[in-house]
Amino acid sequence: MEAKRSQILEIFRAEKSPGEILKILQSKNVGRKLIYRTIQRYKETGSLKDRARSGRPRNVRTRELKAKLKKRIVRNPQRSMRKMSRDFGISSRSIGRVVHDDLGLKSLKRRKVHMLTKAIREKRLQRSRCLLSRAGQSVVNKIVFSDEKLFTIQEVSNPQNDRIISNSVQDIPEQLRFTPRRQKPASVMVWGGIFADSRTNLIFVPSGVKINSKTYRELILDAEVKGFGCKNFGNTSWTFQQDGAPAHTANATQQWFRDQKIDFISKEEWPPSSPDLNPMDYSVWSILKQKVCASSHANISSLKACLQREWLKIPQDHFRRAVYQFRTRLQAVVSKKGGYIEQ
Repeated sequence: MEAKRSQILEIFRAEKSPGEILKILQSKNVGRKLIYRTIQRYKETGSLKDRARSGRPRNVRTRELKAKLKKRIVRNPQRSMRKMSRDFGISSRSIGRVVHDDLGLKSLKRRKVHMLTKAIREKRLQRSRCLLSRAGQSVVNKIVFSDEKLFTIQEVSNPQNDRIISNSVQDIPEQLRFTPRRQKPASVMVWGGIFADSRTNLIFVPSGVKINSKTYRELILDAEVKGFGCKNFGNTSWTFQQDGAPAHTANATQQWFRDQKIDFISKEEWPPSSPDLNPMDYSVWSILKQKVCASSHANISSLKACLQREWLKIPQDHFRRAVYQFRTRLQAVVSKKGGYIEQ
């Protein structure tokens, strides 16, 4: 810091403006605030020395502590603030100030991601390249992306973000203080699909029915997909996307598309373990879950009615933007050599 201040003063004495000093020292990581403070201090005191301070000197957030903490975090960034405060015999608040304010670091959460082995990464890379070649921008507009999702009647809460402001816990009404949990909440499996200009109806799988190749063809492909394609595309070509679930990759399912003369992304083409490439996964389901599961439902009928209502409320522009991200995400997978693309 002293060296930077000396350089600033030397250039200032050569009758350079603060803006010119900033340009000259930009490569040395000198900020605008440091330049103005250094010049102001020199004008007021005629020196670069620290002004006399009132009160006792710091004895906790010292240079030695900052250096030790930085070295420890560099060795292993997966550190607990509470444990470091115990190790150094300092309050966790002081440790937090050193880490965040003095060292300029952030406490970031680890994220849950899908498992990617070496073999899966290689397949993701290879198949993403092939899909990029196949799915030009005009083709992406005519891909119908689909997926299934399980919804429960239970409220979904985020303990980190769902906060209540009050003087004490006792002042909070009971219905707001707790998020009731059921041991085995009733649930329904939902299927849906989107493309740039429209959306399918939501299909609810009846309770107790397992989605296998036969039920998938009868309940979804025959009942919804065939008619949806005729209605929205007529005699023009379009493409159907589905992930690698067993009901989708079954030979009978793949043959159904060939018999119906519907172009589809086959099981040999879709990258494995890739929810980050399906707009339904990386964009649509999360919005629907946030709206529908903001509060609990009394029964499955209430849940289904809410799903239908909120599904129709999602703007088509949102679906369109999600679909247009498909090629961008494929390119990201290629640039990451088949690895994770979401930070």
